[in-house]
Amino acid sequence: MPKIRKPLPAELPEPETIDLDALVASLHDGRVDLVCVLGPTASGKTKYAVRLARDLAALGLPAEIISADSRQVYRGMDIGTGKDLSEYQEIPYHLIDIREAGTQYNVYDFTQDFRAAFADIRARGKVAILCGGTGLYINAVTAGYDFRSKKPLSVPGVNATASPPSIPRPFYIGTLVDRETRNARIDARLKARLEEGMIDEIRGLLERGVPAETLIAYGLEYKYVTLFLQGELTEQELFEKLSTAIHQFAKRQMTWFRGMERSGAIIHWVEV
Repeated sequence: MPKIRKPLPAELPEPETIDLDALVASLHDGRVDLVCVLGPTASGKTKYAVRLARDLAALGLPAEIISADSRQVYRGMDIGTGKDLSEYQEIPYHLIDIREAGTQYNVYDFTQDFRAAFADIRARGKVAILCGGTGLYINAVTAGYDFRSKKPLSVPGVNATASPPSIPRPFYIGTLVDRETRNARIDARLKARLEEGMIDEIRGLLERGVPAETLIAYGLEYKYVTLFLQGELTEQELFEKLSTAIHQFAKRQMTWFRGMERSGAIIHWVEV
C-alpha cells in the first residue's frame, strides 16, 4: 500500500524592504491614508508598528496606533492577550482597554470604534497605523463591510482611489516569520506568561464575576486556563493543549492574510 504523503507547508511570501520615502510620499499625496501592520501571533507586529511610527515621526509625520485585536479591547485581560503596553512608550494607541471583561464585543462594534479613532487621528493631522492579527476586523474596516449583506463593498487594496470616502486607502505591511521560529516564540512566550501570573489574572476575572463560559468563549489562553481552574486539565495538559491551539491559531491567521492577497490585497511582507 503506498504511503500517504503529508502536504508540504505553503511557501512563505518573499520578504521586502519598505521604501519609507515612497510611503511618506503616498501619505502626503493621499494615495494612502492608513498604514496597516498585520501578521500572525508572535511575529513582532507591535514592535514593528511602534518602530514605524517613530520613523514616520522623524520624517515629520507623527503617527498613532489603532489596535486590531479582538481581545485587547477588554480591561483586566492583559497578560493573556499580550498587550505589552510598555512597548508603545511615547506612541499613542487606541482601542485597547475600552470594554469591561465579560461584555460582548463584535466586528460591528469594532468598525464603529475604528471609524471614530481613525477620524480623530486624521483630524489632528496624524497618521493612523492599524496594527493587529484579527483578520476579520482588519477586513471589515479596510474593505468596507456592508453589515446588511455581510459582504465587503470593495476588494481591499484594489481600485482604492475609486472606493467610497468611508473606506480607507490602506498600505498593508505583513510581519513575516517562518513556522518553526514562530512556534518556538509561541512556546517561549506562553511559558513566560504563565510565570508572569496569567493563571492568577484569569482566576481574578472569575472571582470578579466574569462567567466561566464567557472566558471560555474568548478562546485560547482564557479558554484553557479556565478549564484548568475548573479542574478539567492538569498543568501539563494546560501547556500542551494551549500551545497546540495557539500554533493552530497562528496558522489560521496566516491563511486568512494569504486569502486577502488572493482577493486582491497587496501585502508587503517584511522580516522582523
